[in-house]
Amino acid sequence: MGILEAIILGIVQGLTEFLPVSSSGHLELAKAMLGDESVPSESMMMTVVLHAATALSTVVVYRKDIAEILTGLLKFENNASWRFALYVVISMVPAAFVGLFFEEELEMLFDKNILLVGMMLFVTGLLLFLADKAAKTDKDVGPLNAVIIGISQAVAILPGISRSGATISSSVLLRIDRERAARFSFLMVVPLILGKIAKDVVSGDLAASTTDGGSLIAGFIAAFIAGLFACRWMIALVKRSKLKYFSYYCFLVGTGAVLYVAFFA
Repeated sequence: MGILEAIILGIVQGLTEFLPVSSSGHLELAKAMLGDESVPSESMMMTVVLHAATALSTVVVYRKDIAEILTGLLKFENNASWRFALYVVISMVPAAFVGLFFEEELEMLFDKNILLVGMMLFVTGLLLFLADKAAKTDKDVGPLNAVIIGISQAVAILPGISRSGATISSSVLLRIDRERAARFSFLMVVPLILGKIAKDVVSGDLAASTTDGGSLIAGFIAAFIAGLFACRWMIALVKRSKLKYFSYYCFLVGTGAVLYVAFFA
């Protein structure tokens, strides 16, 4: 994989990790269009690097919130920060369960499965459209809500289902305040990303990677910068109820993916 391709994939990952249009789905589409023939270990290494970059961009944007949460945990106080951290842990359980026990089945879906991506983008678009119609959103995240949002995050492992779109839409449909919904959605994924990276490193799956170091660095920087921009933009869009525009985009790309399979695959 060359540096230019790595930068393109980095920008795609950085934007779509936060914007509700499915980063995994777009990466599969990008790989298919770029004709990526990387061996599995190389492709995995690049995926891990790009996800690490977007995790770092989330930490940078929410650095004050994360510092406040960590301070609350260290003091062992049953305050808002402690409860928020507890709800984040609860929300991680469904996705962690699916990732641990169905890893091989999931990997089979990530092989330029353009038709599946197109169909799941339609689902993402529908969720966004419905969420934008939600009127009263003034609640905070609670334990039951954390479970439901966590299940939506687990479903979003499928390529084409946007993680941020699914979790934010679920939160808004549960009448959670829009800004809190975005904050919870972006922070709840950071431990999962870091856990997945640690698992891949410990397992030794990345040891055989032949990816060029320059391509990895270029992809990381591109994903990090794009992630900073997309995260801040998404927060503003959620607060202003502008999700429906992304639903139209998902419908459009989903239609294009289905037509591609029908006429060119």
